[in-house]
Amino acid sequence: MDDRLTGLIDRTKGFLDKEEGFRLYTVARDAGRLGPCLEIGSYCGKSTLYLGAGCREAGSVLFSVDHHTGSEEQQPGEGYFDPETYDVRQGRMDTFPLFRKALIQGDLEDTVVPIVSKSAVAARRWATPLGLVFIDGGHSFPAAFTDYQSWVGHIMPGGYLMVHDIFKNPEEGGQAPYYVYQKALASGLFHELPMTKTLGVLKRLACGELPEDLPK
Repeated sequence: MDDRLTGLIDRTKGFLDKEEGFRLYTVARDAGRLGPCLEIGSYCGKSTLYLGAGCREAGSVLFSVDHHTGSEEQQPGEGYFDPETYDVRQGRMDTFPLFRKALIQGDLEDTVVPIVSKSAVAARRWATPLGLVFIDGGHSFPAAFTDYQSWVGHIMPGGYLMVHDIFKNPEEGGQAPYYVYQKALASGLFHELPMTKTLGVLKRLACGELPEDLPK
């Protein structure tokens, strides 16, 4: 990843740690060789720049799904509200202009396909197998579980499921992403890889592969 893109990432609004972002980049670079990648929850494009850079190196595509009206905790009066993302003409949040600006500056318009939609709506008729799904949308239990349920079945054997903001201790943060992560592990479809801070990484088992067959 070049210094110009790294500088752009630093200037882009978002809540992603640098180590977590670099892990997104390296996994997307690998997953992109399997098939297209998809993220749920792009906000202003920080995670998109990392994932898009990895997909671009792999010659792949990143689908970026976000309704761009903000999650629960980003609304006016909430803890993560940013007035610069609020459109007074619409009377609601609109992060899409900032997101699109990040894509242009990152030279990723030929790699990233923005899908301005609720995750569950975008998934209704989805038929493309995916090399990676990154879940970082709404952090309520209904929102996080809906994202998982809507997209997990599209991950190819050998592909990846990544979940952000996993806090095993309830005192450190909300439990919805951790719940989704545990559901994925309990499904028997995935092998657990090392986490990067609050970023969980699971790899889908190949056909006929069992978790006990893999190195611990």
